[in-house]
Amino acid sequence: MNILSDFLEHAPRLGDRAAIIEPNGRSITFADLATRSSAVAAVWRGQGIGVGTRVVLAMPLGVDLYIGLAALWGLGAIAVFPEPAMGLKGLRHAVMVAQPDAYLTGGWYRLLRYALPEMWKVKTVLTVSATATGNAGLADLAPDAPALVSFTSGSTGNPKAIIRCHGFLRAQNAAVAPMLTPKRETETDLVAFPVFVIANMALGITSLLPNWKLSDHNSANASDICAYAARHHATRALIPPSICEKLADHLDTLPFAAIFTGGGPVYPDLIESLTQQNPGLELTAVYGSTEAEPIAHIEAADITPEDWAAMNAGGGLLAGHPADCVRLMIRDDEIVVTGDHVNKGYLDPAQDASTKLTIDGEIWHRTGDAGRLDAAGRLWLLGRLDGRAGGHFPFAIECATRNWLGVERAALVEKDGRAILAIEGNKAHFAIWQAEVDRFGIECVAVDKLPLDRRHASKIDYVALRQMLK
Repeated sequence: MNILSDFLEHAPRLGDRAAIIEPNGRSITFADLATRSSAVAAVWRGQGIGVGTRVVLAMPLGVDLYIGLAALWGLGAIAVFPEPAMGLKGLRHAVMVAQPDAYLTGGWYRLLRYALPEMWKVKTVLTVSATATGNAGLADLAPDAPALVSFTSGSTGNPKAIIRCHGFLRAQNAAVAPMLTPKRETETDLVAFPVFVIANMALGITSLLPNWKLSDHNSANASDICAYAARHHATRALIPPSICEKLADHLDTLPFAAIFTGGGPVYPDLIESLTQQNPGLELTAVYGSTEAEPIAHIEAADITPEDWAAMNAGGGLLAGHPADCVRLMIRDDEIVVTGDHVNKGYLDPAQDASTKLTIDGEIWHRTGDAGRLDAAGRLWLLGRLDGRAGGHFPFAIECATRNWLGVERAALVEKDGRAILAIEGNKAHFAIWQAEVDRFGIECVAVDKLPLDRRHASKIDYVALRQMLK
């Protein structure tokens, strides 16, 4: 088998339909992506790239990156994909951990092999040639043949390297297919999650790449995003909650019929702000992790008045029914999952002990997230398992808090044995916040800005918050 098989099967049929569009307007069709990636692979085969060769990708997010990715998979090579949000730090970490045999690069990124000591041992340099010719064919691989090394966010420690084999990637594509299968004839998605471009390639959906830096979501401009998406006739968006927050203030120019959001908690106030003024918008909140994507999802239209009341009263954050392809259990308050698209181990086996369980001979992944299942079998998120403070889980308090007057963000954290609720918002309402917080028996502090994660700018960086509260 080969993860490219599904893409290559429908590429001729899709022909001149754009597969990937860059912010500068450059694009490539499905047919050309198939042809060019095979030609590039033929060149690289002459440079010694083949089954099992590890190649680190250090180049801009664009058409050439996905040509290169397809070429590597066609040869049976392993793509090492640094976390874009981590910038040079992520690249250096990827090289140190994965020990690649070659370096795929382009543009000014070529200079990094001279500037970064970690790169000096990587002797083979690959580029995507615009004049490459030939047809490398397609390597026939076992389902467990490695295809991709990617990395966790590192928000709870050092980023872990995850190996995704060809069978795993196919299972992951199948897992997201029920959500992403096109409802319109010529669907175009604005995609801020690089891995979902891969799923779109397999599903025959056009991917419009983001017009902001993934390493700096704060730099994104909502007006620019809306104009950019409208110019390219984007019908859907796959974006983190931080970008949704920006778009919530520009609903009058929002071009999307549907939004899929995840990568951080999708709080009820954000869902309301996006849908109340735009009832026709199909909004789906997706819960998952680097090791298991997706785990659960819910459409805004399926949230009942009772669900809204429960979230605003401290019941946690509703994530919806677990995906059909995942098996899920709550074990000592922790969400634990398994399935064909759930990672069973890391590149460094020593890292497995803290997050992997063997139950009846099968490996399960410990998410580190606390949760509960309601009578309807739906999953409710409570926040990080180790984030409990004053007997409360973070999301139970944070969901309720964001409904208070003047609150923009809130974070529950334990510091020196004290449970503290840090609130970002209009400090003129602090007395109200304090009165509300007294009901929970915890302290309240107002902060100018809560620290967020680098990957999606959508999760509270609790480690940084504890430091800030010193």
